[in-house]
Amino acid sequence: RSFGIGNPARGTRSSVPTIVGKVEGDKQGEVFTYLCAQRLSRMSQDILFTKAMSFTTAYSRNVRLPVGVNQSGSNEIVAASASEISQQWNARYSHAIPHTNTYYMKCMVGGILSCGLTHAAVTPLDVTKCNMQVNPGKYKGLISGMRVILAEEGFNGIWKGALPTLIGYSIQGLFKFGLYEYFKDYYSTMAGEENSVKYRGLIWLAGSASAEFIADIGLCPMEMVKVKIQTSPAGTWPIAFLPALRKMQEMKAETRFPFGSVVPLWSRQIPYTMAKFFFFEKVVSVFYTYVFTQPKSSYPKTTQLGITFASGYIAGVICAIVSHPADSIVSLLGKAENKGKGFGTIASEFGYYNLFTKGLGPRIIMIGTLTGLQWWIYDTFKTAFGLGTTGGK
Repeated sequence: RSFGIGNPARGTRSSVPTIVGKVEGDKQGEVFTYLCAQRLSRMSQDILFTKAMSFTTAYSRNVRLPVGVNQSGSNEIVAASASEISQQWNARYSHAIPHTNTYYMKCMVGGILSCGLTHAAVTPLDVTKCNMQVNPGKYKGLISGMRVILAEEGFNGIWKGALPTLIGYSIQGLFKFGLYEYFKDYYSTMAGEENSVKYRGLIWLAGSASAEFIADIGLCPMEMVKVKIQTSPAGTWPIAFLPALRKMQEMKAETRFPFGSVVPLWSRQIPYTMAKFFFFEKVVSVFYTYVFTQPKSSYPKTTQLGITFASGYIAGVICAIVSHPADSIVSLLGKAENKGKGFGTIASEFGYYNLFTKGLGPRIIMIGTLTGLQWWIYDTFKTAFGLGTTGGK
């Protein structure tokens, strides 16, 4: 007798070699048993193959894995080109914790706390620094300048502008940190898996610049109110937030409210933020590569957050130096006598040396501390919600 064992599950008998047994007599039972066992084994393989391919296809659709599976729904494995695999890789899902929309929203909340609270906390330094930039003859140094403000305006004088600072920098922090995480993943996905590692420094710079461009539009109105409150001579401008805001709006032809300072703000904040994020990521990488050489996850959260603060402080010092000339211009724009003047004219009249140096010391102290605290608060918030600290090797 003849027993044909094909493979109907695969579609054709020719896809698997056909076994034909021609036997006589007493051995027919043994051969029949053998062939049935072979057939059952082949059927079980087909079932496992079908299930595995169905799972792989569904999974690759959900998480966009770079597998060469026919997306038409069949179980056929197809060859995928390098470009196709690169397009399918998504940086959002390459992290230990996937960067979902919920992840980005939590980062935005962390950014609000990080920027809003810290900028408001250093208002006395900011008031003194702004007045040193606007009137260096009167406010000669950090300590002496603060004494002059206290003598003329009292304790409230060194805290003026705290509320617009809190509001403005909370808005800025929301976009700065949240969109940085988004743009970093977006540009990494565009670059592809290999290039996202090779050119990660450029991706940090592009991501931070894109995020800050948007963040400064949200910051600008409150920054203009803050600077006007802080630099106006005592008694010439309301100190309370709402009266100052109303007067800025009423006199917008003179004050250029609400977006008259956005260009110099971009000039100050975009280089500052690019340096802030690039050097932070770089310093963290150096720490984990050369100092804390064990896997990052092996260190306690207190150690990781200590590395975060140290890296943020170092990055902040660099940020202060890079962005100081533009910061001086923003402060000088608040003076009534500079109404209608171009940036070049203001810089020339004030002096380029003064533009780079006046108020730089307080700004280094303020921005170094500020940036270190911002990163520490941000990463503490992320850690509390199970997102981990920023950066690594």
